[in-house]
Amino acid sequence: MKDNKKKRVDKNAADYYKLKTDAVDKLADSSSAPVVPENEIKKYKSTAGKFKIPTWLKIVFIKFWFGGMICFFFFWGLGLYVGSDFDLMVIIAVGMGLVIDLLENHLLHFLEPEKGDYDKYIMFYARKFWTLFANILYAALLLFLVMQTYDKLNELILFIQGIDPNETKEIPLGVEPLLFGLFVMGYDMLFIGIRNMFVKIFRDAEQKTLRQK
Repeated sequence: MKDNKKKRVDKNAADYYKLKTDAVDKLADSSSAPVVPENEIKKYKSTAGKFKIPTWLKIVFIKFWFGGMICFFFFWGLGLYVGSDFDLMVIIAVGMGLVIDLLENHLLHFLEPEKGDYDKYIMFYARKFWTLFANILYAALLLFLVMQTYDKLNELILFIQGIDPNETKEIPLGVEPLLFGLFVMGYDMLFIGIRNMFVKIFRDAEQKTLRQK
């Protein structure tokens, strides 16, 4: 009697195990799975919800953040230790160029959905060794324009207050990360926009020439 009961238990266990293994085999068999269109897969890969941050806003924030970071670490961090204003500007320009080339541009390349999608938001988007030196020179230009903007704004504020800028050493608008980052981002996007405009004009002219042939 005990042997028959033991055989029934073993048989039930074997049938249960076989049922489980059959279910696992069916799940693992990809040949019977339906084909899912690529556009359906992209829906689930994208960010959940209908709200999505526009690409241009993400780019603007990244450039603004890195500009503010440069001011905080280089201008504020080294301003007390570098005696010469010219030397400080050179250091900031080199540091800004390195940050743009090695950090900012690499982050934008990393975040782009497809390779080359964010090239239109980067001044020197080629991933070459020479872009490091090009970005240092470009950063020097951006820094020069930012400092000129600070000077002109201070002169305007003093003029509104009725103070001659040549007769006072007062600086009503000091350099700080938020406004500095905003100016860097603004001039960077301005030059990139000008470059993109000329590239579009050149490509349109080239296509028109090819059509005429």
